[in-house]
Amino acid sequence: MIRIAVTTLAIVWPAIAGASVIAPGAEVAPYGTMSDGRPVQQVTLRNAEGMAVRIITLGAIITAVEVADDQGQVENVALGLPDVATYEAHNSDYYFGGVVGRFAGRIANARFAIDGEEVRLTPNLGPHALHGGAGGGTIFKLWELRQAGPAHAVLAYTSPAQEQGFPGELAISVTYNLTEEGALFIDYAATTDAPTVLNLTNHSYFNLAGADGGPVYGHTLRIFSDRILATNDAGLPTGGFEPVAGTAFDFREGRPVAGPGGQGMPVNDGVSGYNHSWMIEQRDDELVAAARLADPESGRVMDVFTTEPSIHVYVANYFAGDQVGAAGVPLAPHTGIALETQHLPDSPNRADFPSTLLRSGETFRSRTVYHFHLGR
Repeated sequence: MIRIAVTTLAIVWPAIAGASVIAPGAEVAPYGTMSDGRPVQQVTLRNAEGMAVRIITLGAIITAVEVADDQGQVENVALGLPDVATYEAHNSDYYFGGVVGRFAGRIANARFAIDGEEVRLTPNLGPHALHGGAGGGTIFKLWELRQAGPAHAVLAYTSPAQEQGFPGELAISVTYNLTEEGALFIDYAATTDAPTVLNLTNHSYFNLAGADGGPVYGHTLRIFSDRILATNDAGLPTGGFEPVAGTAFDFREGRPVAGPGGQGMPVNDGVSGYNHSWMIEQRDDELVAAARLADPESGRVMDVFTTEPSIHVYVANYFAGDQVGAAGVPLAPHTGIALETQHLPDSPNRADFPSTLLRSGETFRSRTVYHFHLGR
């Protein structure tokens, strides 16, 4: 197990409720207006090395991560949509950049039980629930900018009881911190007033060649895991784990995402690409390495560290090319890769999986780090 190699950032966890505090030097600007007239803000985090991370209050979405290549050329390496109206109209197709919840991933038949009582959710993937439900997940909500400074931001959202069927009023905060070493820390905290389930992740798509860089086949991917979750064609667990050795899922030593034209990727439900969960060996919520993504052409590298028990890798298999992204180019299949640190899909229905249950009086906490640097 590889432990975090960047400077640990000591964070004082913010209160989940409280007044907004905008510190001197914070870059906060209008970003647009939602269809119901509510304004959306953008906060920009910077470090002394010229790296910038831009976040909007709609969905706590990361709209840009601007980093230099080994020639000093700065580009945005996070895919996104061009404006608020497009996020409202189309992000249920893509889930660009924001906090996905209340439950990231799939829940079979949109139902589960807590303490013997059945909970029924709003299905949005056939009979199943995905990423919190259509229009009801946290990525579609307007968050409050609770704190902002030159290199940090805290956003908060309170999900009312029974939103998309989930029990309990859930108060969530997400803290973004950008370090001088190029590490973006994402810290989640949440409390509930009744037993519920919770699985939060960030759903950014990255292309280290730039947001208009084309397919990510030539990116080198390393995943620090020797087993994946076995799933059926619906992406739901079948009840076991499979070793990656000798398969298309073996990224233990690092290798290209795919061959030319996407050769070598698995085909699931008639679609080529990765949309799978790898298990990460955890000990007492320690921050450990989950993955490394590198672009040999630009020299950019992104290391992923997490306290979560798995990482879900998705290479934009279902991008259709019919939507133009913020970079001004069509969003074609496999032009981005999402590295989603989270709990396993359908965990509420699987007693043998790490628990996602959150009870009143408890505080959920989770940390993920995306560390950007140069290397070959």
